[in-house]
Amino acid sequence: MSDVDTLVTSWLTLPELAERLGSDVSRVRQLVRDRQVLAVRRGENNVLMVPEAFAQDGRVLKGLPGTLTLLADARYSDEEAMRWLFSPDDSLPGSPVDALVANRGTEVKRRAQALGF
Repeated sequence: MSDVDTLVTSWLTLPELAERLGSDVSRVRQLVRDRQVLAVRRGENNVLMVPEAFAQDGRVLKGLPGTLTLLADARYSDEEAMRWLFSPDDSLPGSPVDALVANRGTEVKRRAQALGF
């Protein structure tokens, strides 16, 4: 079990995410390919899953796609990005994903942008 499994407590399969977004699985797969959301393979069946926090109010979490772009620009792998998003940050407070949920995306993006320098 990776530390991501410890940090992320609630997961959705791609069909579950599609249902939450009022979409279909092929559209959700496209979101993953376009790095609008991150998915990791989990469990015995190696199923692609997305943290439940990435879906809020029937949409992709506001600020998440831009933050993922900044993390990719800083050369973070998907697993490193997931770890960063869910790790506690005393300066926020909470984790970056908690701040995104609380609509404090500017603070999160500022921190993500600083990682590239």
